This record gives sequence, C-alpha cells and structure tokens, in this order.
Amino acid sequence: MLIHGEGRVLVLDDQASIRQLVSDLLGRLGYESKCVADGREALDAYGRVRTEGKGFDAVIMDLTVPGGMGGREVASRILELDPEALTVVSSGYSDDPIMAEYRDHGFMGVVAKPYNIGELSRVLAQLAWGPSKDSDPTLQFAVDASPSRRFRSIVFK
Repeated sequence: MLIHGEGRVLVLDDQASIRQLVSDLLGRLGYESKCVADGREALDAYGRVRTEGKGFDAVIMDLTVPGGMGGREVASRILELDPEALTVVSSGYSDDPIMAEYRDHGFMGVVAKPYNIGELSRVLAQLAWGPSKDSDPTLQFAVDASPSRRFRSIVFK
C-alpha cells in the first residue's frame, strides 16, 4: 500500500543515480522534489526558498557525503535556521548509530537504502501527520498535521 501526498521535498545525496531515483519515487507519490549533491547546495537551496516564502515541507539527507558536509551537519544547520524543519536521515549503512537513534540527532524520520517506495511513503506520511501520532498512518484516510504547511498525505487502500 502506498501513501500518496503533496508537498515540496529537498533531497541531498552525492550520487546522481540516487538523486534521480528518489526524485522519481517522490514524483510517483505526488511530491515535488529538488535534489542537490552536497551539503552547501542543500543549505543554499533551503535558505533561498525559505526567504522566497515557499519553503520545503521535508528534507531527506544522505548521512555520508564523501569529501563534503553530510546529513548530520546539514540537519543541524537547517534546524538552526528553522527549528520546525522536518528532516529525514538516509543511509545504506544501517549499522550506523545515527540510523538507530535518529531523533537524538535532530532527525524526525529515517529511510534506509536501498530505497523502498512503500517505506518512503510511510515516513513522509508520518512527518505530515506529526510526531504526536503514534498510530499506523495506513489506518487513517486524510490528515493535515499543520494548517500552515501544504504538506499532506492521503492513503489509497
């Protein structure tokens, strides 16, 4: 079961093929995406759209960016700019402690690589519904966590 939604998602990953895959998956789920290759680009894009009044509804960040600023540092800086930012950590290194204890590092969600569209849809739905919702999002129909955000999810059973 896929949970479709709408909103703008910023994606940070150093691999072009991963950026393309995530962009395609997000598009299939109903989201717009902006993909960047490094942490500096992510911070610039986040700040730019925020000053334009558009903003991103979520940010998915690769934990490790060789030779550059990875997800942990980018998340920290984004949260300084916007303490209500919805950040998701992503990595192929499932044994990394940050993946297990993501909330302790400022992330609101986690998506393991390789990407699975069902898992991605579930994580985005949980972000849209807010951290106070512990119930399974697939049991609900449509919820808007924050009237000030455009971020929404709808379940298709």
